[in-house]
Amino acid sequence: MSILERIIADKIKEIELKKSIIPIGQLEQSILFERPKNSLKKRLSESKSGIIAEHKRRSPSKAVINQSLNIQDVAKGYETAGVCGMSVLTDTKYFGGNIEDLLLARGSCQLPLLRKDFIIDAYQIFEAKAYGADVILLIAAALSRKEILNLSTMAKQLNLEILLEVHNEEELQKALMPSLDMIGVNNRNLKTFEVDLKHSMELSSKIPENFAKVSESGISSTEAIKTLQPFGYQGFLIGENFMKTNSPGESASEFIKKLSR
Repeated sequence: MSILERIIADKIKEIELKKSIIPIGQLEQSILFERPKNSLKKRLSESKSGIIAEHKRRSPSKAVINQSLNIQDVAKGYETAGVCGMSVLTDTKYFGGNIEDLLLARGSCQLPLLRKDFIIDAYQIFEAKAYGADVILLIAAALSRKEILNLSTMAKQLNLEILLEVHNEEELQKALMPSLDMIGVNNRNLKTFEVDLKHSMELSSKIPENFAKVSESGISSTEAIKTLQPFGYQGFLIGENFMKTNSPGESASEFIKKLSR
């Protein structure tokens, strides 16, 4: 089994357990369910930096990145730095996050929040809404076209935006549909974990203009962003570069200042 297949197999078990503890009807009673959406797509269209800063404790490829930080401090720091949005990894087994991280981030900042997880079931979308997300991530490699359509349509009904992640043209063509808001090109090869910005460059012309383009993984310098902006990218998902420091907020602030010079 590939790492993605292992994650999905574990995710199916996790979701079944969660459904038995907190049913969807209970999630719908969350006070955050009535909260108006804070649009990440709109923020990206108005920004010069386009930074989506991530909270990530660890990953399968890098083991521990930073497990000592308080997510409330990270969220406040990112907001002060002037990022466009915050990505919160909520997968526990492989990334060390949890759904409570989303709630804590929501209580600490007004940024658009992206729930980053391996979303395969409508339950996770209700959960994202109940815990304060504005955007959900759907991963084309993990879903069929029908599943992407069903999940994105459900997210739209709950007034959430959708960032669809692709790795190649085949995934992009399979997944393009009107119910999406943003297309994220992951520069990391899921089989080798190698990173190459050429993935974003090569796919840029294949993404229709009505979707905001986001480049993900391996963006560690302002030069990388300046290289990708002419290809139409408005958003840049950065996690490890900020999270490996003692103060991700200050790191993001310095990065944005350098970018604007």
